[in-house]
Amino acid sequence: MLQEVEDLREEGNELAALLGTLSEGDWRRSTPFKQWTVLDVVGHLHYSDRCALAALDGRDAFTKETAAMRAVIQRGGSLRDFTRETLGEQDGRSMLGLWRDAFAEMCNRFAALDPKTRLPWFGPDMGLRMFTTARHMETWAHGQDVYDLLKRSRRYTDRIRSIAHIGVSTFGWTFANRGLPLPGPAPYVKLTAPSGAIWEWNERDDANRIAGSAAEFCHVVTQNRNVADTDLVVVGETAKQWMAIAQCFAGNPESPPAPGSRIGARNADG
Repeated sequence: MLQEVEDLREEGNELAALLGTLSEGDWRRSTPFKQWTVLDVVGHLHYSDRCALAALDGRDAFTKETAAMRAVIQRGGSLRDFTRETLGEQDGRSMLGLWRDAFAEMCNRFAALDPKTRLPWFGPDMGLRMFTTARHMETWAHGQDVYDLLKRSRRYTDRIRSIAHIGVSTFGWTFANRGLPLPGPAPYVKLTAPSGAIWEWNERDDANRIAGSAAEFCHVVTQNRNVADTDLVVVGETAKQWMAIAQCFAGNPESPPAPGSRIGARNADG
């Protein structure tokens, strides 16, 4: 079984524990993510996991499950409204149950698969390791929406390495998704893990580099922090251009939050 599956499971369990502390009023409060409520955020995670379960059933099942959502996106409709309509009226407790049940089933099925398995998704097909990492990334990123709403600190662990890796790996995607040429070679990335370990990617280049907290880097590539609100060291025009628009998730081009709009509580590494 892949370690990435256990990392995903732990991430989901941690978010579920946080969500379990919320009042019904909290579930209906707007988060900093596009003013979606907590119900909207968890509903989106649930529907995405439901799409993952369909992908596990094969390409035809995935295509059928996602057809209506694709049509909404193509005509410029609201993904939030689509999810609300699809899932129907839910309170916090029922939404938490829906998400937790599908999430657990997804993790269990991932754990039973051959690591060489490839699965369909909204972009190119992905191997199981990357597919699991993508689900981890989205769970972690949207979890931050809830932490920010509640102004609670977050304890990071080294399981975010896979999120940092997908962030580095999507350097080219960030520009291609916007129809932009690559401004130069991928920057050297040197990050300090929550444990204090050093993680490095790409060839060392002191004139084109990013260095600092792995958690802050993950926040930038998942677009729940503006790079200006971090202590990341960003050197060189290519690195600066990337960090200004970095996007490690599939879908249409999105912009990071404006500087100062999503700073959050002080967080605890380790």
